[in-house]
Amino acid sequence: MDHKAYQRLKRGKLTPDARIDLHGMTLDRAHPALTRFIMGAHAKGHRLVLVISGKGSAPDPYDPAPRQRGVLRQQVPMWLQMAPLSAAVLQITPAHQRHGGAGAYYVYLRRAR
Repeated sequence: MDHKAYQRLKRGKLTPDARIDLHGMTLDRAHPALTRFIMGAHAKGHRLVLVISGKGSAPDPYDPAPRQRGVLRQQVPMWLQMAPLSAAVLQITPAHQRHGGAGAYYVYLRRAR
């Protein structure tokens, strides 16, 4: 991605070609849904897509055993960097507040061959 386009992306000025909302899904449902979405968007020639993972819920201060929060938020970037998605993904950037902020990612896809 060139510098000018990246600056527009960081400011939330670019509109994603497609989006998927994984918020509220389990890991078992989210991973195949993300794979289908990214591969489909790449096949259609989309360049910029929005992946909404959600921020995760705030930790309960009264929980005697603190649990990990925001599992999808942590897993989505790792999934995007692993095969088969890594072949289609060029860049992953946290989304602008306008498009979901810390609970979403811009995924810039390679040109379809």
